[in-house]
Amino acid sequence: MAVVHETLKLRTHGAGLLEITEEVARAVARSGLTQGIATVFCRHTSASLVLMENADPSARRDLEAWLDRLVPPNDPHFEHTTEGDDDMPAHIKMAITRTSESVPFADGRLLLGTWQGIFLWEHRRAPHERTVIVTVMG
Repeated sequence: MAVVHETLKLRTHGAGLLEITEEVARAVARSGLTQGIATVFCRHTSASLVLMENADPSARRDLEAWLDRLVPPNDPHFEHTTEGDDDMPAHIKMAITRTSESVPFADGRLLLGTWQGIFLWEHRRAPHERTVIVTVMG
């Protein structure tokens, strides 16, 4: 079995979902492998990954709004606020979502569902450069 790693550097625009499906698909294509599994790993404690609908943006807005209601900034119970009032909420949001996703591929193409996309979820309000590792095995 061959294993290929690729590092993606992604710039976020602040809190929200950033679709990275095409970047991951290009990493799979560059690997030269035709079938196997691609694992996508986010190397941060205040951002995460999610497979989500990529056709209707209102589904993503609803998900973001729901998580913001669940874990709001300015919670007076949080002690860890060194980097601002969204610091601990960002860590909690990362912890209750995911830092990795695995997607099978065949014929060199990701086998995502019709309306599925891979998203980097920035949980901080400020823009950040994020590092995502794509491991392609096949």
